[in-house]
Amino acid sequence: MPETTIKKNISILTHILGWGLIGSVLFVFSPLSAGVERPIEFWIKQGVMFSLLISIFYINFFYLVPKILLSNRIRTFLLINFLAGLAFVGILILYDEWMNMAELMHKTYRPNVPYVKRPRNFYWDISSLLIFYVSVGISTSIAVVLKWQSDEKVRFELERQRTNSELSYLKAQINPHFFFNTLNNIYALTNIDVEKAKTALLKLSRMMRYVLYETEKNHTLLTKELDFIRDYIELMRMRLSSKVKLEINIPEKIEEAEIAPMLLLPFIENCFKHGISSQKESFIQVSIEKKGKELTLITQNKVFNSTENTPEGNASGIGLSNTTRRLDLLYSGKFYLEIDDKNEDNEYRVRLNLTLK
Repeated sequence: MPETTIKKNISILTHILGWGLIGSVLFVFSPLSAGVERPIEFWIKQGVMFSLLISIFYINFFYLVPKILLSNRIRTFLLINFLAGLAFVGILILYDEWMNMAELMHKTYRPNVPYVKRPRNFYWDISSLLIFYVSVGISTSIAVVLKWQSDEKVRFELERQRTNSELSYLKAQINPHFFFNTLNNIYALTNIDVEKAKTALLKLSRMMRYVLYETEKNHTLLTKELDFIRDYIELMRMRLSSKVKLEINIPEKIEEAEIAPMLLLPFIENCFKHGISSQKESFIQVSIEKKGKELTLITQNKVFNSTENTPEGNASGIGLSNTTRRLDLLYSGKFYLEIDDKNEDNEYRVRLNLTLK
């Protein structure tokens, strides 16, 4: 049975049980506790009162609250319910006068005492009015809470769809930039060492498989992500000269967890993009460590000027900004990102602490 149908059935059952309880108080517990047999006119009045309470409950629930109160017409809503309360009590008073209820109830409780007509005791009318407004208050509260829950569900669904769309867009931006940079590297290798270029193409094909299949999911295995990063670093290592010192600390064995695919790559790619010089000594440090659920990525590299007006130069910046946005969407409140790019050593340092599932 669909979940919506189950919830609907539970809601109907709740209403039936609720009104059953109120009906029991009106027709069983309260009247029978008096220990006398009341006239049929009394039971008809109880039935009229019960019917009016049910009517006003659902008129308020299905019409007054959604059409008037939630349309910000509060004064109109209060005025209608005030007049409806007076009408409710008025109907009961007219019924009492028509059926001469005061005399009937006197004969029921004091059959041996002559009846003397006295001014009406409004105590019971005030009690009836309070019962009326309790019914209206419960009806209003339930209607408002259900409307809030419905709006919250719609808002959550829209937010989920927006987040998924944005994540797909961000991943679509990151992947082409990565391949653009990598293909440029392989192109450069073809002019230096054809065998290395072939090896690089094989690694790239394995990486493309990862990108095509794993990035379609919101999460992938951490071991697959680290294998992908190792392939990327090995691919980059092929084009580095002896002037570049690499310090890579990625554990071969690590406790399994789930992570968003290609989340770490832009930080590492940024090292190779801006931390290499063909003329000066340079270094790149990459460290990944996992303790419990906490994953830590640390990167460090010297900063050299790049051609920022080229598509490749701009790609890395886009990749980092998009990765930061992905962190906000997927790991809100579960990550700490520190980027230090203003220091005396002219180094670019990144520290990312991430709480994984």
